[in-house]
Amino acid sequence: MKEIKEVTLANPMIRPTTKDLAKAAGVSRATVDRVLNGREGVKKITVDRVNQAIKELGFERNLQAANLAKSQNYKFIFALPRSGDQFLEQIVERIEEAQSVFSADQVWCEVQHIDENDPYSISSYLSELSKKDVAGVAIMSPETPQVRDAIARLQERGVAALPFVSNQTMMDADWVGIDNRAAGATAGLLLGQCVGGRIGTVMVISESMQSRDSLERRLGFDEEINKSFPNLSALPSLETYGNDERAHSIISANLKANPDVVGIYVMASEARTPLCILRELNVDRSIIKIAHERTPFTEQALRDGVLDGVIAQDPGHLVRSAIRRLKGIVDRRQTLGSQENIRIEILLRTNI
Repeated sequence: MKEIKEVTLANPMIRPTTKDLAKAAGVSRATVDRVLNGREGVKKITVDRVNQAIKELGFERNLQAANLAKSQNYKFIFALPRSGDQFLEQIVERIEEAQSVFSADQVWCEVQHIDENDPYSISSYLSELSKKDVAGVAIMSPETPQVRDAIARLQERGVAALPFVSNQTMMDADWVGIDNRAAGATAGLLLGQCVGGRIGTVMVISESMQSRDSLERRLGFDEEINKSFPNLSALPSLETYGNDERAHSIISANLKANPDVVGIYVMASEARTPLCILRELNVDRSIIKIAHERTPFTEQALRDGVLDGVIAQDPGHLVRSAIRRLKGIVDRRQTLGSQENIRIEILLRTNI
């Protein structure tokens, strides 16, 4: 391999240009342009020389100018569940807000609703998307082999794809959401501390345990309860499947079967239905109740003392992080890890 020519910039305060890169790598500016844009027709040894020059000169591409010059725009789709409540509504609102925030970067966002209970229809929808139609997709759905494979095939076709809020893959670095195991452990710690020294059982309510976020939250919750609170015993998870009648039936039956319930943990992102049922059943207010996600309903429930704590993630941060990550994949640039770390927030009636 040829050595990289030493290039001294006339003014070290000025960022190196493609002309400097071409001189350092001993190639034409046209070749540099092909390498930067990932076009074919350049030998690997030449690509390596250009990349080495980029590294040594500290070259950073002005992507905004380059994109404007070639009329590059980014169309991103957020594939969200068809059924949802206030948390999903807030995500949609934040996506609409992001349109104006990222408009200068030629970013356009669109929401498409999918049937989260039909993995085959999700897979079929994703299989229809191509690079010419969309630059990237953020997908919120339960984990299934069909969805996992569809995401992989989408990426193979050159479309940026990210699991969103709920991780459908094992690629933890390439998804947007909180650490759900830590979130479950946080819920366990908060509930256990609020219960105090009382002895009893804890009811756990989920929409579906097929969801990876519910599985991880349950694992974290059980670990913390078993480790730190020997006075508490967590009951098997109740699955509502988003059906109000089923939720009412199994929650009321569970309360009758376990009169020693001292705590209730709602794992699902939408807590309104289970909490409304608990209020309808006149559940003792001394029973500690912990839920997930900040919504108008959970805020009011905290104020009213119906809910003791909420484990939350910022929907605006989720949306902005997804857009930045998708754009980074398209541009082949790393995003700042600390900026994309979604924090686990603990909300009480005193800090909402």
